[in-house]
Amino acid sequence: MADDSSHQANVAAVEEPLDLIRLSLDERIYVKLRNDRELRGRLHAYDQHLNMILGDVEETITSVELDEETFEEMYKSTKRNVPMLFVRGDGVILVSPPIRGSQ
Repeated sequence: MADDSSHQANVAAVEEPLDLIRLSLDERIYVKLRNDRELRGRLHAYDQHLNMILGDVEETITSVELDEETFEEMYKSTKRNVPMLFVRGDGVILVSPPIRGSQ
């Protein structure tokens, strides 16, 4: 019962889109950026432009290369870890809050 009431309180607290991000402060989130970049990290701060400060970030960059012999597309992923990162909001495509239990 207590989980149900806290779930209802969170749903009631989301009245506009940025409220969902506010509820994700100090939690790990997923951010998809332009140019096939993805970030997973802990959200420390954000503003109305979706500029964000993330900590303990794993950045994944996906690139497509064309094989010159077979003309097949080959996908290559590069990962790096960054302790603290500023994300400019105009590059953000999607922000996904953490998964909160199964309902």
